[in-house]
Amino acid sequence: MSKADISSKAGRAYTSARENTYVRRLIEDEELRASIIAAAVAAKSAYGRIQSSRGSAVEAVSSDRKVKRELSDAADSLRDAAERLREGPKKKRHPIRNLIGLTLLSGGLVLIFSESARKTVLDAVFGAEEEFVYTSTTSVPPAESAAQTNGTPVPE
Repeated sequence: MSKADISSKAGRAYTSARENTYVRRLIEDEELRASIIAAAVAAKSAYGRIQSSRGSAVEAVSSDRKVKRELSDAADSLRDAAERLREGPKKKRHPIRNLIGLTLLSGGLVLIFSESARKTVLDAVFGAEEEFVYTSTTSVPPAESAAQTNGTPVPE
């Protein structure tokens, strides 16, 4: 086999593994990998204990409590791994989206409960309101207005 053949086979294997959802899940999901590793470790430990027993394998499995516990742990870990594979990938959380939602919610609450914040936002959006100041169209002569404020009658 030439290097080109090996290289093309490796490329095809990489492409097929990359497209396989189970392989991708195994690579991406840390808890799935942990369940599979735990199952392998428990099964290896049980197998070593069965091999080291003096009796038959059936006797070791049926009478040795540690072997039973290790096989049970291996089965539980494999069951967890199978459930994780069936569930499908978990959706990733978007912290930016959550932060934007929280900001909009708190901004809305501030506008509801704070009159000065409402006024500031309305002034920014629609322009500042003009203050209404009333001025009389009829004017009082200055001498009369000064006398009226002192409480003395004005001579005519």
